[in-house]
Amino acid sequence: MNRPKRSTQGANARPHGQIRQSQVVTTFGPGSLLDLPKQSVIVGGLDFWSGVGDEIHEPRLIEKIKRLQNLPTLKLYAPPPDNETSSSGSGIVAWQFPEWFITQDVESSGLTRSRLLIHRRALTNGRFIDADRKKLQVVPIRFVRACKRGHIGDLDWYGFVHRGHSPCRRQLRMEERGSSGDLGEIVIRCECGQERRLNDATVAGVLGHCDGFRPWLGPYTKETCDEMNRLLVRHASNAYFPQIMSVISLPDRNETLEKAVNQVWENFLQYIDSLEELQKDRQKKPPVKAALEGFTDEEVFQEILARKGSGAETPVRSIKQAEFEVLTAAKEEIGQDTPDGDFFARTLAKSEWDKPWMASVERVVLVHRLREVVAQLGFTRFEASTPNVEGELQIGVVPAPLAREVSWLPAVENRGEGLFIQFRKSTIQEWAARPEVVARGRRLQAGFDLWLHEHPHSQREFPGLPYYLLHSLSHLLLTAIALECGYPASSLRERVYALEAGYGILLYTGTPDAEGTLGGLIETARQIERHLGNALELGRLCSNDPVCAQHNPRGQHEARFLHGAACHGCLLIAEPSCEQHNDFLDRALVVPTVEELGAEFFNIEAV
Repeated sequence: MNRPKRSTQGANARPHGQIRQSQVVTTFGPGSLLDLPKQSVIVGGLDFWSGVGDEIHEPRLIEKIKRLQNLPTLKLYAPPPDNETSSSGSGIVAWQFPEWFITQDVESSGLTRSRLLIHRRALTNGRFIDADRKKLQVVPIRFVRACKRGHIGDLDWYGFVHRGHSPCRRQLRMEERGSSGDLGEIVIRCECGQERRLNDATVAGVLGHCDGFRPWLGPYTKETCDEMNRLLVRHASNAYFPQIMSVISLPDRNETLEKAVNQVWENFLQYIDSLEELQKDRQKKPPVKAALEGFTDEEVFQEILARKGSGAETPVRSIKQAEFEVLTAAKEEIGQDTPDGDFFARTLAKSEWDKPWMASVERVVLVHRLREVVAQLGFTRFEASTPNVEGELQIGVVPAPLAREVSWLPAVENRGEGLFIQFRKSTIQEWAARPEVVARGRRLQAGFDLWLHEHPHSQREFPGLPYYLLHSLSHLLLTAIALECGYPASSLRERVYALEAGYGILLYTGTPDAEGTLGGLIETARQIERHLGNALELGRLCSNDPVCAQHNPRGQHEARFLHGAACHGCLLIAEPSCEQHNDFLDRALVVPTVEELGAEFFNIEAV
């Protein structure tokens, strides 16, 4: 392997190779392919990072990752800051990759354009000197090999063109025989007369078995691998998928519960021995009811048992379950509360938003202040590993590691604001039982089954119709709100809650700077009934109707198996804003479309 090239990470993109700290976690982490101004590199693993940023504390996220990856200890750190603003040297080592290049000088003959294919060892000071002593500029080749476990390396171009092992080492050329740039028009030719079209490399098995090469972890880090190599375009969107986990920092509910129980412990709760007794006291004794407001009977009883020394271990809650409990327990807004801490939320009085089309809404919460912590655990290639509907990472997915031995992980914290809408559980359950909705669900399930057939190693599960409904509504609402809230749509994010405990949507700002706290979403939430009405109107008609509304999830010719009535003209948004990479969408479940399926949740006539 060649010498490492160092690239520092800073707050702004600079000509000498800097990127935002947040981009290191979400886009350009260890193992990613990056084009710098003068070279192409693969970002080095955590072992090659120096001068990391501040430690980020988020116990709930750390415990989740420790259990998931079976780690005894773990810390989270921000990526290295800009070394121009840091007192000590900081940065990330990046290894030059790939090691094969093509010359920029093109020899043309009709529609055929020919370039020399050169290995790094044949270069002198980054240029190729031909037989006439002419110095030729070169650029990295855009085709490499990789496997689903994240291993990556250069193609054996001599073996490819000669269809197996060959002692021939004569000059190779890459020829483009056409104007489309299709792989079938790209030919690798050797001066010995052998040639082969590049689209042959897309055939399973042609590139042979993976050798387990992990260049981002440094020299001598190969591992055994039983996967087959696949052709990969360096700049393709499937070249790198970071596996990330995020949580919203929540107030310590145990501490808050402890204070609430303290208020009525001596006079009331210390004498309670059963859940039924607690329920009677909360109904009949005003001091107990007032002190324990916002907590479930089960939570309070567990605290009582713990104090008496007979409590069972509290079950581990999913990421979204914990968030949903806190959001739905927000107190009603009274006067001008002062936001403080990492999380501050208040319930908006129903009189502020009570309209006929809001009948299915149970609660609107203004999240004045929140903090999101995002950590990267690993990465995949060719296929993304997305969290499930409860925010937990997929079981069975083996990501490529970020270091030889992981003791810490890169993370960033985003501070912002948001709005939360809770929907009536009974209303959604009644809607899901309607015959028209059940019939629509069968078509969506059939599309998912076809997708799963094409991705046999995926651990994804069908999320259910309530998730399809809330996810589609979330995209419509995000688009409608972005027109007035003062934030660009790409800086807004969503969290969809379709849980046993209930249903809701959280829209929040997801930027790592001051742009996330301008107050626009809070003011938008105060007019949520108008924005929700606008969102429903947006969903009724798509610029691609009737084609969009008539899309069949089971249609083989489009291969959009995870979409119902959804396309770029109506529901699809910027992928960083969507928690499912724009999958599981169908506006026919939200509002009536030109197809008039009768599966809609909202009565549009009430708007």
